[in-house]
Amino acid sequence: MTETVAAILAAHRAGQLSPAQTVARSYQRIRDHNDPAIFISLREEKHALAEAETLAATKDAARLPLYGIPVAVKDNIDVAGLPTTSACPAFAYTPARDATSVARLRAAGAIMIGKTNLDQFATGLVGVRSPYGIPINPLRADLIPGGSSSGSAVAVSTGLVPLALGTDTAGSGRVPAMLNNIVGLKPSLGLISTAGLVPACRTLDCVSVFSLTVDDAVTALSAMAGPDSADPYSRDRPLAQLGAFPAHLRLGVPRSGQLIFFGDKAAEAAFDDALKRWTALGATLVEFDLEPLYETARLLYEGPWVAERYLVIRDLLASSPDAIHPVTREITIAGSRLSAADTFAALYRLQGLRKTAERAFADIDALVLPTAPTVYSTAQVLANPIELNSRLGTYTNFVNLLDLCGLALPAAMRSDDIPFGITLLAPAGQDAQLASIGRVFHAGTKLPMGARNLPQPPLPPLPAGVSGDEIAIAVVGAHLSGMALNGELKALGGRLLEAAQTAADYRLYALKTAPPKPGMLRVEVGTGSSIELEIWALPAAAFGQFVAAVPPPLSIGTVRLADGRGVKGFIVEAADVAGAREISAFGGWRAFVTEAAAG
Repeated sequence: MTETVAAILAAHRAGQLSPAQTVARSYQRIRDHNDPAIFISLREEKHALAEAETLAATKDAARLPLYGIPVAVKDNIDVAGLPTTSACPAFAYTPARDATSVARLRAAGAIMIGKTNLDQFATGLVGVRSPYGIPINPLRADLIPGGSSSGSAVAVSTGLVPLALGTDTAGSGRVPAMLNNIVGLKPSLGLISTAGLVPACRTLDCVSVFSLTVDDAVTALSAMAGPDSADPYSRDRPLAQLGAFPAHLRLGVPRSGQLIFFGDKAAEAAFDDALKRWTALGATLVEFDLEPLYETARLLYEGPWVAERYLVIRDLLASSPDAIHPVTREITIAGSRLSAADTFAALYRLQGLRKTAERAFADIDALVLPTAPTVYSTAQVLANPIELNSRLGTYTNFVNLLDLCGLALPAAMRSDDIPFGITLLAPAGQDAQLASIGRVFHAGTKLPMGARNLPQPPLPPLPAGVSGDEIAIAVVGAHLSGMALNGELKALGGRLLEAAQTAADYRLYALKTAPPKPGMLRVEVGTGSSIELEIWALPAAAFGQFVAAVPPPLSIGTVRLADGRGVKGFIVEAADVAGAREISAFGGWRAFVTEAAAG
């Protein structure tokens, strides 16, 4: 079955399918599906086929990570030679060059097929605010397709393309993913360049990815990620590779009574089932105060960020107000009435809320929430466009304001044939860590992919050991997954390789440090204990940064593992454990901390 990016890529490389055949299949499916509201514009098929044939004839092209993969692009992202409309004909222009994200996909071997429909100027989560029509939800035709990235999500769900770009400012890369039973990856702000993107809120926008599987989304993210001098909001963030599912995963869940489903009992039950699935996978659920996040969400449309939307279209509002969708116009015009004092007051409040979120995330690996609290029909949204749209953003509007990354995952198909999804959230820079746990959850659901009832492929095994310029490091204390300092590893692009044990050549001590840390001392061969640890991989540059910050009395040396391997890791000198309590009998720091907390 050659439907996922990974499967198509394998078929191309094996010579079982050519890029031109795959591109031709996309165009045939677009004709057969016959929903003119999905794409605003398409490349001429002969040009896309010619590009695919040229690519196939290029030396070493088969090694490219997206060799011959057809891609659809949301029509607020520039593709050279195709109009960029932002779903507003009066705004349209034809760019001479690709957006950076598109250019990087092309460089990775992808073939652009066309530009997809959206809520006008990416303002909305519903997918019904476009003069180009409303894409039909392929799972239930009466439901909204979700927005603003409606066309991109439907194109992936229906199998027209295996990969599509959306954007996400307030949930536009996540809500349509749920409503179309696909994966929606919302990267950390600045990880993918927004050069060539028509902004909604320039300080909050990001390019998002839709795919059938998490691994496919990560492949696209890896191709696009990286700094860009053309984007002043670009950040040079390390992007780790996928890692092992942690043995001690801690997931934040809202306190009892804090979740809102607007009376949708089926959605509430589906979320409860998703939490049970996480528990079955070994995760520990930790209560999290959601109220500060709700307050942050209210800032997005009640605060000054709506002025950013106004800035984008103020000239058009002044010259041709009737060219703008009436709902979009109503929302955006409010941005003209905000003062500088309003802006600074909101910025001050936001900074306080960010600090609150940082403290909360210190105790968990990720937060798990419903992607949206409920769903609505197209008729319902057209009758009550602003209130119902706002409800859909209950769990999405705060994410970019708090500088979080997110991964929307299919979680269930309800008995009423409505898809339900969850979203994982973590601090910026932890995109690969979310994907590493999210891929396991999605595979465990055994849900069909998209709207075509396609079975999920087996979860591909991860490469063993370090790769590229990575360096392995063994951690034995507060840097273990789920513990206080684990976020330091994640922020540097670290990925978990495995849980392991030392040879029986070590003694473990509880050092008198603040915060408490263990010290692992090497002793004569066979005279110590075997100590539990984890092995993480860090990019070489990040490894140096991490080691330079290790405080005394700890240092980095070579740790001998039970299987005879040697790996760099935390050790302590004999002089530094004088007077410290030996805790070797616990077998590791985690067991010691657990008993100390209980006692």
